[in-house]
This record gives sequence, structure tokens and C-alpha cells, in this order.
Amino acid sequence: MPPHNLTMTFAGTAMLWVGRFGFNAGSNLGANGGAAMTLPVTHISAATATATATATWMIIEWIKNGKPSVLGPATGAIAGLAAVTPASGFIGPVGGLVIGLTSGVVCYWTATSLKNMLGYDDSLGVFGVFGVGGFIGTILVAVFAASTFGGSGGDDYSIGSQLGVRALAAVVTIVYTLVISFILLKLTDKLVGLRVSEDAENEGLDVSDHGEAGYNY
Repeated sequence: MPPHNLTMTFAGTAMLWVGRFGFNAGSNLGANGGAAMTLPVTHISAATATATATATWMIIEWIKNGKPSVLGPATGAIAGLAAVTPASGFIGPVGGLVIGLTSGVVCYWTATSLKNMLGYDDSLGVFGVFGVGGFIGTILVAVFAASTFGGSGGDDYSIGSQLGVRALAAVVTIVYTLVISFILLKLTDKLVGLRVSEDAENEGLDVSDHGEAGYNY
């Protein structure tokens, strides 16, 4: 179901967008050229993914619902921000543009089509947007960190070897996360349960669990 308040969704997206500048630049742990470059590439990636997702979501929502919504641009912006984060300290504007474009298309598909195909719960699009977007940025940084594309790689930089390193790191992270998450979720399910009742889910957890009603101003 769509968010009950798209105004709040858009405001939250704007906060994430601005906050990501400090997050990415601060991760460099220094006031230098690398930190400075994270600012434009972060913005370029988010803006490109927003434009891509806007066009895609607008067309689909126009066909399905007769009108577009702001949800598409918001989701696209987050996809671009998630994808550029692992790459932002090493790429140039060209890398930000391509990563943003790629994440806008791929994350739209995973957050909608793949989610419906597999039937998993992901109301916030964490896997489809952050997980897949982060994976895209982790892999593509190996390409766009090369000096040929304006990245920080030196003369001896090898795209091939970096692709291998990045792919291995991504796979190890995925396996580790799956195993640990499975154990924690099973433990949580045994102790308190993972799901609320269908009635509580339809009513909304703000009301059923906290007794607080949300208002659509």
C-alpha cells in the first residue's frame, strides 16, 4: 500500500538527501579533495536516479492509477544515495552519473517487480533500494574509481583486479548477513514472534501497538 502521507515521505527524503552529504564526506575522515568530491558525486547520483525513477514511476502510475505521485521520485533519490555511498570517496562526476542511472532503473525493478514475484515483506524497500543499491555502488566503484573516468585510482590501478576484490567483499557480506540475520530472526520469533495479527497489520501498528493515531494533514 502507498504511504498514508506523501508530504511526510517527501520531507523525509529531503532530510536523507541533505544528511547524506555529511555522511559520505565525513566518512573520508579528513578535510581534503576526496571529501570535497563526495559532495557533487553524491548529489549527481541522487539527482540522476531521481530523474530516472520519476520518469519510470510516473509512466507506470499514470497507466495503472490515472495519475502519478511523488513516491517515485522519493524512492529514486534514496536509491541513488544508497548506491553512491560506497563509491563516493573514489569516483568522479561521470561515476556518479552512471551509478545514479543504473540504481534508478535496477532498484525500481527490485522494489516493485521482484518484490511482487518473490512475495517477501519489505514495506520500506530496504532490500530493493538500500541492499541492491549498495551492491551496485560496491561493484561499480571498481570501474569508476579509475582515473580514466575521473576517479582517484592511480596509474597502476587495475579495474579487473578491483572488480574481483569488490565482488568477493560483496558476496562475503551477503553470506554473513544472511546467516546472522537468520539466527537473530529465528531467536526473535521464538521469544516474541515476528508478526502481528492480520487485523493489527491492517489497522496499523501505531494504533494497535501504541494507541496513537496518525493524521494526514
